Amino acid sequence: MANIEIKELIDSGVHFGHLTRKWDPNMAPYVYTERKGIHIIDLYKTAAKIDEASSALTKIAASGRKILFVATKKQAKDIVSDKAKSVNMPYITERWPGGMLTNFVTIRKAVKKMTHIDRMKKDGSFEALSKREKLQIERQRAKLEKNLGSIVDMTRLPGAILVVDIKREHIAVAEAQKLNIPIFAMVDTNSDPRPIDFAIPSNDDASKSIEKVLSYLTDAIADGLADRKSSKDKESAAKTSAPAKAEAPAEEKEAAPKS
Repeated sequence: MANIEIKELIDSGVHFGHLTRKWDPNMAPYVYTERKGIHIIDLYKTAAKIDEASSALTKIAASGRKILFVATKKQAKDIVSDKAKSVNMPYITERWPGGMLTNFVTIRKAVKKMTHIDRMKKDGSFEALSKREKLQIERQRAKLEKNLGSIVDMTRLPGAILVVDIKREHIAVAEAQKLNIPIFAMVDTNSDPRPIDFAIPSNDDASKSIEKVLSYLTDAIADGLADRKSSKDKESAAKTSAPAKAEAPAEEKEAAPKS
């Protein structure tokens, strides 16, 4: 369970929504009040939603499935990439590649192309190419790295996606919905939370707010990964000790006196 402090949420500005004239009425249950033309989010509901999302993310991480982080807005990019890296999860912080989820086979082919170029450099075949061919391949590699380098280790569809700003990342949300992939997201007062499986009402524009909410969620993912490692260690220990137990009866039989 996440140890959530309301004061920390306030200090990080998580409660600041959008201008009242820009709100989405479906966010009404999460709005506490209005101040100077700005909606104020009910942080007790935010804390409850963080807690709910954290429990679910822990289970997904413990199952061994990947959680894809998605945020392409300027104030979220660096935070999201750092948080995703801290728990060894894939992320998209540049332009969302259309069909990233719904056409995953094609995306994987592009990633394999990148690794193929890397192999060419290692085995020396790259050096046999002309200067012009080298330049073309280098440019292609750089473009692939920028857009897809962060998902190299994602060999299958993710177990969930974690989004900052669902209005901006509406294509990612739509693709996940189509494939029934659970969606976790920070949802501001100008967005519709209904398509989101785990909507966290929060300020998705301020870097401090994004940092604070994601820190709780990545801690939950880290807990799930730790649980998975612990389970694997126990299984490994059990397998190691199993043969010794199986041999014991045979040893006892040999030690028994002949009649």
